[in-house]
Amino acid sequence: MPDTEATGVSGKSQLVFFVNGRKVVDQDADPEMTLLTYLRTKLRLTGAKLGCGEGGCGACTVMVSRYNPAQGRVLHLAVNACLAPICSLHGAAVTTVEGIGTTRTRLHPVQERIAKAHGSQCGFCTPGMVMSMYTLLRNHPAPSMEQVDTALQGNLCRCTGYRPILEGYKTFTKEFQGCCRGTAGKGCCRNGQDGQAANGQAADGPISQVSTELFQVSEFAPLDPTQEPIFPPELMKAEGSDGTTLKFVGERVTWIKPATFKEILELKTKIPHAKLVVGNSEIGVEVKFKNCDYPLIIAPGHLPEITFHRYTEHGITFGAGCTLTYLNDTLAEAIDTLPEHQTRLFAAIVEMLRWFAGDQIRNVGCIGGNILTASPISDLNPIFLSAGCTVTAMSHQGGSRVVKMDHAFFPGYRETALRPEEVMVSLDVPFTKENEYFLAYKQARRRDDDIAIVNAAFRVQFEERTNVVQDIALSFGGMAPTTVMARNTANRLIGLKWDDDLLPEACACLEDDLPLPPSVPGGMVEFRRTLTTSLFFKFFLSVQQRLNLKDVPPPYRSACSLYHREPSQGTQMYQEVPEGQAREDAVGRPIMHLSALKQATGEAVYTDDMPWIQGELYLGLVLSRKAHAKIVSIDPSEALKLPGVETFVSAEDVPGSNITGPIVMDEEVFASEKVTCVGQIIGAVLADTQAHAQRAAKAVVVQYEDLEPKIITIEDAILHQSFIHPINKIEKGNLEEAFGKSDQSLEGELRIGGQEHFYLETCAAIAVPHGEDGEMEIFCSTQNPTTTQILAAKALGVPANRVVCRVKRLGGGFGGKEMRSCVISSVCAVAAHKVQKPVRIMLDRDEDMVITGTRSPFLGRYKVGFMNDGRVLALDISLYNNAGNSMDLSHGVMSQTLLSSAGAYTIPNFRAVGYVCKTNTASNTAFRGFGRPQAVFFAESWISDVAIKCGISQLKVREMNMNKEGDVTHYNTKLERCQMQRCWEECLKQSDFHTRRRQVDRFNGENRWKKRGMAAIPIKHGMTFMRTENQAGALVHVYTDGSVLLTHGGTEMGQGLHTKMIQVAGRVLKIPTSRIHVSETSTNTVPNTSATSASISTDVNGMAVKVACETILQRLEPYMGKGSWDDWVRAAYFDRVGLSATGFYRTPGLAYDMQKNEGRPFSYFCYGAAVSEVEIDCLTGDHTVLRTDIVMDVGDSLNPAIDIGQIEGAFVQGYGLYTMEEQVYSPDGVLYSRGPGMYKIPGFADIPVHFNVSLLRGAPNDKAIYSSKGVGEPPLLLASSVFFAIKDAIYSARTDAGLKGTFRLDSPATAERIRIACEDQFTAQFPAAEPGSFTPWAVKL
Repeated sequence: MPDTEATGVSGKSQLVFFVNGRKVVDQDADPEMTLLTYLRTKLRLTGAKLGCGEGGCGACTVMVSRYNPAQGRVLHLAVNACLAPICSLHGAAVTTVEGIGTTRTRLHPVQERIAKAHGSQCGFCTPGMVMSMYTLLRNHPAPSMEQVDTALQGNLCRCTGYRPILEGYKTFTKEFQGCCRGTAGKGCCRNGQDGQAANGQAADGPISQVSTELFQVSEFAPLDPTQEPIFPPELMKAEGSDGTTLKFVGERVTWIKPATFKEILELKTKIPHAKLVVGNSEIGVEVKFKNCDYPLIIAPGHLPEITFHRYTEHGITFGAGCTLTYLNDTLAEAIDTLPEHQTRLFAAIVEMLRWFAGDQIRNVGCIGGNILTASPISDLNPIFLSAGCTVTAMSHQGGSRVVKMDHAFFPGYRETALRPEEVMVSLDVPFTKENEYFLAYKQARRRDDDIAIVNAAFRVQFEERTNVVQDIALSFGGMAPTTVMARNTANRLIGLKWDDDLLPEACACLEDDLPLPPSVPGGMVEFRRTLTTSLFFKFFLSVQQRLNLKDVPPPYRSACSLYHREPSQGTQMYQEVPEGQAREDAVGRPIMHLSALKQATGEAVYTDDMPWIQGELYLGLVLSRKAHAKIVSIDPSEALKLPGVETFVSAEDVPGSNITGPIVMDEEVFASEKVTCVGQIIGAVLADTQAHAQRAAKAVVVQYEDLEPKIITIEDAILHQSFIHPINKIEKGNLEEAFGKSDQSLEGELRIGGQEHFYLETCAAIAVPHGEDGEMEIFCSTQNPTTTQILAAKALGVPANRVVCRVKRLGGGFGGKEMRSCVISSVCAVAAHKVQKPVRIMLDRDEDMVITGTRSPFLGRYKVGFMNDGRVLALDISLYNNAGNSMDLSHGVMSQTLLSSAGAYTIPNFRAVGYVCKTNTASNTAFRGFGRPQAVFFAESWISDVAIKCGISQLKVREMNMNKEGDVTHYNTKLERCQMQRCWEECLKQSDFHTRRRQVDRFNGENRWKKRGMAAIPIKHGMTFMRTENQAGALVHVYTDGSVLLTHGGTEMGQGLHTKMIQVAGRVLKIPTSRIHVSETSTNTVPNTSATSASISTDVNGMAVKVACETILQRLEPYMGKGSWDDWVRAAYFDRVGLSATGFYRTPGLAYDMQKNEGRPFSYFCYGAAVSEVEIDCLTGDHTVLRTDIVMDVGDSLNPAIDIGQIEGAFVQGYGLYTMEEQVYSPDGVLYSRGPGMYKIPGFADIPVHFNVSLLRGAPNDKAIYSSKGVGEPPLLLASSVFFAIKDAIYSARTDAGLKGTFRLDSPATAERIRIACEDQFTAQFPAAEPGSFTPWAVKL
C-alpha cells in the first residue's frame, strides 16, 4: 500500500481538469495512470496514440494549457500524454486532436494541410504531428520555418520521409507567406531554378507534360486564430491559490500536491525517499521500464518558490521547478540584450537545449529534475559543472545552504551532494567575463532528440590581455558512472599559453584522466575516448580563433563552426495524365490518401482504438529472459493473487496444436520445455486492465537451466555449423578461368546490421470467441490475414472456416507484420478460447522489439576479379544471414539476396552461396527490400573498391559494368525494356553531378576536418513474390443506389493500396472514386489472400479488382444505352441481374529453379538511380545529407502523390538502415536497444536538405495494372547512395592523413564508424583492446 497516513494529509481529493472544453471530475484518480491511458480508456478519446511509452516518438502528443498569473496569460504546451501523470493535470485544460476538428463538422487547417499535402500515410503518427503543430500555431500564428522544425523535433514518422509534412506545414510560415505571395504556382521560386523540371526538361515544355504540384495551396482553408476554443474561465486563477493541499491515492502510489513550499520540506523530513516530480520525463520511464517503485510522489511544480528567475550581480538565478523551455527562453532573451562576453555560458546552454529531447519534454522537464536525476549522460550537468554553478537547497530542520556544482557534486551513480531530506530550490547561472570562453558539445546517434554518447563542456579564462590560461574547467558526460571533471588536465594546463604546444599536453592528460575499461557499459570505448580529445580540439581551435584568427590555419577553421542546417526543400516531378483523360478517371492523378483526413482528425480506427467489449480481458505476456535454456518450472501463484487477475495461460491450455510456424512448423505458440531466445513467449496473464496484466506477468516466476551452446552471432553459427538447410547456390560461367584472366583481384569481408521495423503501431490483436461451433473473430494489425487465420485455427484445433480475421488498417508494417504478428494473434486466440471472453493485447514498444525480430543481419565474404580498366570478370561471394531461432522467411530473404547479389551490374562469371544461420535470438523476418538492401550494400562496396584499386572514377567503373538492354543476368534472365541507363543519365543531369563533383573536390582541398562526398548509385529490383503467393482475389458489390463496396486481398498499411484500388475500380466502372468504398480486409470476403508485401500488392490486387469490375460492367452493358450509372444499376437490379462479382488474378510465367539456374524468377524489374552528397565532421563522425536527387522508374504512375511518398519514405527508411539504426545485443543475447531511447530512426533533421524526386517519363510497363510498377520497396536501395557518399568523404579524410587504398566500412555508417575510419592523431591515441582479452558489453549479430 502507498504512504498515506505518514504524509499527514488526510482524505482524498477530486481531480478536476478540462478536455476539449468539457469538464472532467474524477473522485478516484489513480496516480499511476498516465493522461494517455485516461484519454483512451476512460474518455474513449483514441486519437492520441501509444507509440513508445517513453516520450520518444510524439504519437501521443496533446496540448496542455494553463493560466500563468505571473505572466497574465494562458500558456499552451505540447506534452507527451504517455508520460504525463493524470494527477498532474489538475487545473489544466487538455486539447486532443479530436478537439480541434473532425470530418463530421469542420477540419482545422492544421489537419487539412497535413492530409492534403500527402503528409499522412499509415496515419498512426499523424495526430501527434497535428497537435505539435497546432500548439505552435496557438503560440505563434505565423511561425518561422525554424520554429516549425523545432516544434516537430519530438515527433517521429516511419512512412513519409518527413518532406510532405514539412511541405504542408511550411504554408503556415511567414517565409512562405512572403514567397511569391504564397501562391507557389508557376514560376514560384520553390519549384526549382530556371523552370527546370524532371529529367532536365522544362516543366512547361509542350512535350514534357511534367508537373511539380502535388497539392493546391489555394484550396487550403485560411488559419483564423480568433476561432480557436477559449480557455475555460473556471481555470483562470493561480494554481493552489485556494490554499488546499491535494491528495490522490491509488493502489500503490500516493500523489500529493502541496499548497505551500513549507509542506514539501515537512514531507521530505518525514519521508526522505519521497520523489519530487515536475515533468515525470525520467521517473515515468523508470517506473515503466526499470520497475522502480515510488510509493509517494510530491508535485511542487506550481509553487512560486521554485518557478522564478531573477537577475543578480553575478548572473541569473532560476527556480529548480523552471522548465527547460523557460530556461531556454529566458537565456535567449538575455543573449539578445546583454553584452556578448557576459552571455557565452548562456549561449552554450541554449545551443545544447536545441538538441535536448523535443518540445514535449522540454516543456515539462525542469532544471532541478535534470540535475538531481544525476544521469551520467546528462546534457546540461557538464555545463553546470564547468561553469561552477551553485545550487541552493533547503530542508525543514537544516534551513538553506548553497552547494557548488563541482567535482564532488556527483559522488556516485545517480547520486548528488544533496541530503535525502533536502529540496533543491534554485540554480545560479553566472555571467562570463570578457577574457572567459565557454563552449559545450554533444555527440549522439542522431542529432535531434537523442541522448548523448559523450558530451563535454569547456570553460577557459585567460590572464588579462594574454593567452595564458588562468583557470580552466573540463567536464564530461558518458565517460564514467557520473558526470566527471578532468581535474588533473585542468591543473596541468593552468599557466600554459593557448598555442599549439598546449594541445598534445592536454590530449595526453585527458587520456589519463578519462580511462574506460574495454567491457564498460555502453561499449564504443575507442569512439568515446577519441571524442574526449577530438571535442577538446574543437574547443581549442574555437578559442584560438576568437583570440587571433591568424593562429588557426584556414583548412582547420571549419572545425570551429557550430552546426547549422537550412530548412529542407525539394522538388517532386511527375508526368501529368494525358490530355483528354476523363475528369472522373483518377488513374494517374495525385489524389489524396483516402484515409488521410480521418487520420489527421484521430477518427481513423486502428486495432487498439476499437471500443472495449463487455467482459473483455487484457493479455500480459511472460517472456523468456534466457537465450537458450530448459524450462524447469513456471509458477504463476503470486501473479494470480494480484488485483484484477483472472487466470494464467500457457502451453497446457492450447486446445489444438502448440506447434506453429509461417512456412515450416518449427515454432511453438507457448514455449513448453525449453526457450531458444530472449523474448520467447512462455505464458500470459489475463486481467481486467493492461496495467494489472503487465504487473502480474512480471510476477510469474520461471526457473531455468542454461543449455549450451548459446549461439548469438553469425560467427557463432559458423563455428557450430548451425545452418538451416538447404544451403542454396547460384553459379554461372567459369570462375577459375575468369580469375586467371583477371588483371587484379580483391577479397573482402563486410557486415550489415539488422534493422528494427519500428512501425509506429506495435502488434495488436483482439480475439472474440463466439461460442458456437468454435467460431472466433480476430481483429488484428497484420499484413497477412490468411496466415493469421490458419495459424490461429491450428492452435485452436478447429478448421480455418471457424476463424475470421479482420483488418481495418495498420499503423505501418514494412514486412514486420507479415508473419511475426501471427505469434501474437495465436496467443491471443488461445487465451480467448480458455476464458471464452474477448481478449485484447497491444504490445508495448519494448515488448514488440524483443519479440518480433528484425531485418536479417548479414555477413558477406567475397572475391572479385577485374581488369585494370575496371571491367569485372568474376565474383565469388558467400553470404550468411542471422535467421534467429526459427526459419520464418529467412530462406526466402536469402534467395532474394542471392538473386540480387550482382547489384545493377553484369558479371559473366559468378557464384553466390547462401547460408541461413540459426541462432538463439528472436526470429528475424521480412522487411522492406527483403534481402536486396544487403545485396546492394555488398555489390556497391566491392564495385567502389575496384575503382580505387584501378585508380579510376567510381562513376566510370559503375557505368562500364552496368546492366544494359539485352544483358543476361547471373540467373540467366535476359533484360528487356531495361530503363537503368535512362534513370542513370537523367539523374546525373538533374543533379548536375559533374559540376558538383568538382565543387566537392575543391571543398575537400580547402578543409581538413570537414569533408564532403558524393556517390551515384543505380539499382535494379526484381518484382516478385514466392510463386504461390503471386495471386489475388477481389469482391465487388454494387448497391441499388449506385454505390460500390470494394473488397480485395490486400491490407492498408499506409502505402495507399486501398486508394489505388478505388482508382482502378473507378476507371473500369467509369464512375467517380467518391462512389466507391473500401471498408476492411477480411478472410470471410476474400479467402486465401496473399500477404500484402513484396511491392506487388497493387499489381495482383489491382488486376483482380479490374477483372471483378469488368464482370460487373459486362452485366450492365445491355442497360447502357441511355441514362446514367444509377439508372443502369437500377435497371439491372429490376431485371434480376447479379450486381456482385469476384475477380481473380495470378501472375503468369513465373518459375525458377535455383539448382538448375533456369526459369523466370521475376515478373519485371524496377530501375532507379540516386545521387547523394554528404558532409561529415571528421572529429565527431556526424554527417549531414546535403542533397539527394532520385530518378525512379515506376512505369505509368497510378498515383504520383502516393508513389513519390513511397519513394521518399523508403529512401529515408533505407537511410536509417545504412547510416543510423543499430541493434545492440549483449553477448548473452539480451537486446539492449528496445525503444527510441537507444534505437534511433531518422528524424526531421536527418532527411536531405535538398530532396528531389523525379518519376521517369514515358516508360510504361505492360506486365502490371495500367502500365504501372510496384514502388514500395525498390527506392529503399537508393539510400545506399548516402552510405557511399559518406565513404567517399572518409576516403578524402584518410588521404589527408596519408592513408591510401581501400578500407572496410561496415553498415550502418554510424558516427562511431565514421569517426574511427577517419584515422588521425586522436584515434591513434586510443587503440582497440585485443579481441578475446575481455568480454565485450555488446556484440554484432
